[in-house]
Amino acid sequence: MAEGVLSPGVNLEAFSQAIAAIQALRSSVTRVFDCLKDGMRNKETLEGREKGFVAALQESLHSVSRDLGELERLSNLVGKPSENHPLHNSGLLSLDPVQDKTPLYSQLLQAYKWSNKERFQPSEHLRGLPPDSLQQFHVLMLGASELDAVLQLQYHAGLASGLLNQQSLKRSANQMGVSAKRRPKAQPTTLVLPPQYVDDVINRIDRMFPEMSIQLSRPNGTSAMLLVTLGKVLKVIVVMRSLFIDRTIVKGYNENVYTEDGKLDIWSKSNYQVFQKVTDHATTALLHYQLPQMPDVVVRSFMTWLRSYIKLFQAPCQRCGKFLQDGLPPTWRDFRTLEAFHDTCRQ
Repeated sequence: MAEGVLSPGVNLEAFSQAIAAIQALRSSVTRVFDCLKDGMRNKETLEGREKGFVAALQESLHSVSRDLGELERLSNLVGKPSENHPLHNSGLLSLDPVQDKTPLYSQLLQAYKWSNKERFQPSEHLRGLPPDSLQQFHVLMLGASELDAVLQLQYHAGLASGLLNQQSLKRSANQMGVSAKRRPKAQPTTLVLPPQYVDDVINRIDRMFPEMSIQLSRPNGTSAMLLVTLGKVLKVIVVMRSLFIDRTIVKGYNENVYTEDGKLDIWSKSNYQVFQKVTDHATTALLHYQLPQMPDVVVRSFMTWLRSYIKLFQAPCQRCGKFLQDGLPPTWRDFRTLEAFHDTCRQ
């Protein structure tokens, strides 16, 4: 490369002067803004301050104009880079065609098929030779590496064919049938626990919550029925089978929970809509708390959730902050946090 030339067609000396002119132009523009920022200062009279400010601003603007003209003159002297200067391998990047419009795959496939025909199919003047001679001719036409690749392909093709023949679909279906027959049957999850154990669990839960009283009775044999009284808010009839809860009915504190013959009424629902809502939520809670291997934990968790209704008419909704919505208090209690929500706000 010649001295003073950055690349073919570019003047290195003019290029350096142009960079210095850019720096001078930036300095001139900075002085203009500094002058505007400082304003009229260092003069006693208003007329003197105005004259000084105008003179300083005019001088700064003349400097900007002078530096800009010098930069334009030097930019014309720099020149333009030549279009035919060498780019080495990077110059080939612009020659790459669009991949979608390049029939590269079809051309390679056609060349591959033609190559296979030339190597493994006899030409017209070789068709009359015996098969052994043709095989020897093909071996001679192949190189050592190519012949080794062909032999390996034939070997692996034979192995794959043998494996596929051994593992047929019929054999797989038979294996699936055998495994299905050997699969153990699901055992029933209902546990028959002694009544004494059930009574102990209920008594421990009764002692856990002072504001909740639990009365246990067995009017129909071994199955227990619970009458849970939660403060002066509500009463809950819980029908149990061993230690599993089958049914719950929630009623108001002042509502009658007995039939005419003195037994717990497990069929009639509450006369109040709010307790009908709580009954529906309690049924949902029974479906949520499911752990057949540990029924005592399920009963304890359900009673803990039920205890959160002690402030049924005192707790506001955690979503909207209101106590009443459509004339009803927040009847839903979250299964994890036990927070109060209206039935529409929980979704």
